Amino acid sequence: MEKLVEMEHITKKFPGVVALDNMSLDLYPGEVHVLMGENGAGKSTLMKILSGIYTPTSGQIRLHGKTYQHLTPGISQESGISIIYQELSVIDELSIAENLFVGRLPQRRLLGVPVVDFKYINKKAKEMMELVGLRRSPGTMVEDLPISEKQLVEIAKALVLNTKILIMDEPTSSLTIDETQNLFKIIRSLQEKGVGIIYISHKIDEVKQIGNRITVLKDGKYVGTKNVADITSKEEIVTMMVGRELKDKYLSGQKKTDAHGQVIFQAEHISRQDKKVNDVSFHLRKYEILGFAGLVGSGRTELMNVLFGVEKKETGDVSLNGKKLEIRRTYDAVKEGIAYLTENRRETGFFDNFEIWKNIAMEQSLKSSKWGGIYGLSNARREQEEARSAAEKLNVKCTSVYQNITELSGGNQQKVIVAKWLAANAELLIFDEPTRGIDVGAKSEIYKIMRQLADEGKGVLMVSSELPELLAVCDRILVFNEGEIKAEFSSEEATEEKIILAAT
Repeated sequence: MEKLVEMEHITKKFPGVVALDNMSLDLYPGEVHVLMGENGAGKSTLMKILSGIYTPTSGQIRLHGKTYQHLTPGISQESGISIIYQELSVIDELSIAENLFVGRLPQRRLLGVPVVDFKYINKKAKEMMELVGLRRSPGTMVEDLPISEKQLVEIAKALVLNTKILIMDEPTSSLTIDETQNLFKIIRSLQEKGVGIIYISHKIDEVKQIGNRITVLKDGKYVGTKNVADITSKEEIVTMMVGRELKDKYLSGQKKTDAHGQVIFQAEHISRQDKKVNDVSFHLRKYEILGFAGLVGSGRTELMNVLFGVEKKETGDVSLNGKKLEIRRTYDAVKEGIAYLTENRRETGFFDNFEIWKNIAMEQSLKSSKWGGIYGLSNARREQEEARSAAEKLNVKCTSVYQNITELSGGNQQKVIVAKWLAANAELLIFDEPTRGIDVGAKSEIYKIMRQLADEGKGVLMVSSELPELLAVCDRILVFNEGEIKAEFSSEEATEEKIILAAT
């Protein structure tokens, strides 16, 4: 049987980083080839090369037997490659039918004038919708659909393109168990039609249900490929994914787990109405860093959004330094001394048209504002001096605090965000994916800052998808799965294997 895809000895280098190192992957018609690996292993880079977004530094690709040194998006699409990203690309403001044909609307002539052929679009859309089990009118607006049905729209769009090679990136991360099983039925029907599927997932339990083969990447390198039928336990896959010697090289202070230490923050029976956070209770002791592990969509970030007032809780109580808090909005959280360094610092962490000192002073001005703050009349000179002091304390590398924050590296931007919250006298700091997108040296500095804050008695919560950094930095680790805490490990007990097993 001729292979649909053969990627051979693919290497991709970025400045200072080898994202893929001599990686190979192939795919047969009607096969589901599962691609696994920790975040940063190189899965997305490999798929971007296959879809023509990235050009490999070296290696070659064969599609349907034809050899290419690199692909373009046009060649990939002409070769029948479609990709469904974890962040869906449907357009809410359009109907289902319009989404299926967006960018390539068929036309007919009416009195000699070309017009969109909506009759054909709706007829063809209905055929594709039936194939994926989407029981809606083609004219239904996509904004009215739940996530699971939006995903079906994405699959139907791929079928319109006569897709032969379908890439699915974490397709079940936002689906319920029933919705996941429905998706698997659709995948099996695509297999019967000869479509080859590259299925990216962190969920080990899904491999047995849907996969034919599994390939594991680690740190940009090929680890191995196995037939799913030959895998006898989850531990086999975990062993392939881990295999890293962890060295606690990042910390400037010692871990201080103390089962009898003073509790400075407590959350009891926290739930959201949608159950993405379901009856969660935990505590944080003085001088410790508490980590939160779990897969994408497991409920970690959703919990942090509740604690910071971004999302409303249905039930539960929180207290900080013995004081029960009523947090209905983010302003309440800031007033009570809670800081949130979000996973997307560029969108929600800073003002990109502001100088460094203004970003650092922002939360303090809002928190302490009375009449002057309301009308923007703050003590600029004092704020500039405090910003300069905070920037020096955190070793922010900049020409001056008057430099625009967008001119800084990712690591230094993150330091500015920490400085902002320290200037606002935060007592509890939530770090959500704090080292995403920053280099190794900057990561080490962020870890040191977190440990320094904990040593000073500040509360530190850390959400991360990078298991090595959780193990290196945290005193205790809570493992999330489907909105609940499934396991708790001390730093002495925790291993990557234990965390992955609890999270899947």
